[in-house]
Amino acid sequence: MVKQAEAIAAVDEAFGLLSKPDHFTNYTHCPECADHDELLRNRTRDTLTFQDVGNPGWEPMCFSSAEGVAFYMPSLARLAFAEPPYGYDWYGLQLLFHLYNGGLENKLYTHCNLAQRAAVATLISAMIEFNPEEIELTDNQDEFLRAYQIWAHGKA
Repeated sequence: MVKQAEAIAAVDEAFGLLSKPDHFTNYTHCPECADHDELLRNRTRDTLTFQDVGNPGWEPMCFSSAEGVAFYMPSLARLAFAEPPYGYDWYGLQLLFHLYNGGLENKLYTHCNLAQRAAVATLISAMIEFNPEEIELTDNQDEFLRAYQIWAHGKA
């Protein structure tokens, strides 16, 4: 049984020393990319909030490079265990998308080293234990388990 604090500590250790990228998105592509890039450039790991990333329809991490997502992994891990503010859902479901989308070709997975992959596996395990009701209600059990298999064992 992995505790939330252990998972956050593992992510902090694996990702905490990464430098902040100069840019997070292809900011010259379109106004939406520019908006997301500006928001992420103007936040720190300590100031990134649910309001910044908690809307699935307007989520800057979807547009971010793998380097940008990796930089903010400590923040995203904390949001996955935080009580969502009124009007927001559990962030763990959105984080699952960033960790599982593309399977073994997931942009963050392919970017990460072995220690970072192990930390993300620990995080996924803790999210499964932390919020089994939400995972079951949204019928995401299989996706969480497959994401764990990818990050822990390199198998889809």
